[in-house]
Amino acid sequence: MSARDHGGDLDRARAIFGEGDWIDLSTGINRIAYPVGEIPPAAFAELPTGAEIESLLAAARAAFATQAPIAALAGAQTAIQLLASEGPGGLVRILAPTYNEYEARFAGAGWRVETISDFEALAGADVAVIVNPNNPDGRRFAPEMLLALHEKVGRLLVDESFGDMTPELSLCPRAERENLVVLRSFGKFYGLAGLRLGFALGCERIVAALRDAAGPWPVSGPAIAIGTAALRDESWRAATRRRLTQDARRLDALAARAGWRLVGGTGLFRLFETGDAEAAQEKLAREKIWTRAFPWSRGWLRLGLPGAEAEWRRLESAISS
Repeated sequence: MSARDHGGDLDRARAIFGEGDWIDLSTGINRIAYPVGEIPPAAFAELPTGAEIESLLAAARAAFATQAPIAALAGAQTAIQLLASEGPGGLVRILAPTYNEYEARFAGAGWRVETISDFEALAGADVAVIVNPNNPDGRRFAPEMLLALHEKVGRLLVDESFGDMTPELSLCPRAERENLVVLRSFGKFYGLAGLRLGFALGCERIVAALRDAAGPWPVSGPAIAIGTAALRDESWRAATRRRLTQDARRLDALAARAGWRLVGGTGLFRLFETGDAEAAQEKLAREKIWTRAFPWSRGWLRLGLPGAEAEWRRLESAISS
């Protein structure tokens, strides 16, 4: 595990606050996961075939409404590491605050990295990095803005790991443009982060390089079987979007009663100004509910959405106590 702070660090929560029946709201992972069902034994016993991988990619293209070249990888994180390892190639500008692996991976590979808060200041970079919607504040950028920026940088990298709830923002339908890369996560929206599945879309040159770097079996047989079925399930996707939209409103109302101010978020996580994030996190942690605080912010606390009704009741009780 990386030493950088990330959500999902339940080992640290247990070390400080003890063992117990933890509810992990420190990530933006859907807590009501896609129903996996029975997995064919061959998915475990045999190497994935080219036809199986192509079926997965076809399902992803349909789900993302694109015909762009696409690579399946062991999570969007793998794509970040492979793209950074192409360097050093010059200046990388990252719209921040955002997912901290971008700065670490590009800097570690020898790139010159600048983190900036002004969208317009991304222009002129050899690589510009934007997470859309952004993590952790949910900032959103219209496709037209991003395509205009694409003309002003060497390469535009758009991370849509939290984009399943906002398909209208996606650049996937136009990802085949030269020097444009779009990353998609599977595990967050489908609630199966442990499966380690993600996708990179872009022009054939970039995608072919990622495929080559990932090797002949970039994802596991179970990931292919589950991912193909889930990406084809349009009714589950639509119903889940509706549920998560309602649940986000429910969490906002609960937080408001606690005196927290909504800063932003997506349909998978919410970010609140609490005044004292460390105290708020500790209060919930003593009730075995883990959340995400940020070392660079005194007040911001990020919460994923509870899943089952019992989790909602526990969170409401913990916040109200």
